[in-house]
Amino acid sequence: FMPLMCFTLMCCVVSVTNAPPSQSTIRPGSPVPVNVNNLGVRKAARFGVYRYNNSSNDLFLFKESQIKKAMVQIVRGLKYMLHVEIKRTTCKKKDHSSLDSCHFQREKNLQQMLRCYFEVWITPWTHKVHIPVVHC
Repeated sequence: FMPLMCFTLMCCVVSVTNAPPSQSTIRPGSPVPVNVNNLGVRKAARFGVYRYNNSSNDLFLFKESQIKKAMVQIVRGLKYMLHVEIKRTTCKKKDHSSLDSCHFQREKNLQQMLRCYFEVWITPWTHKVHIPVVHC
């Protein structure tokens, strides 16, 4: 298991696509859609996966396979609301592998995909990550 304290943040900027026009009724602080390929979104999804892996009893690590939908809310930091598909990898938890080097299971009976909703709250200036919601 990897404690969350050891992760450092390198991303502080979120470029919001599909931003509402200035005359919109959306108030500051409201969640807005953000591109699923955004670096901040991808990092937030990985934090959600770390949290899932730390709390699951599975022998294998899971890794995000697809980010289906992403929203971000600016509220004392960046709060990401993510719908993510995660899949079981070939890496065992006890090996403490880097998820980047873990491949998805190819063996039919070991394959597993979960649909998850993560809320990941990042405060870049304090280098803290809080993950209050993980539903898979």
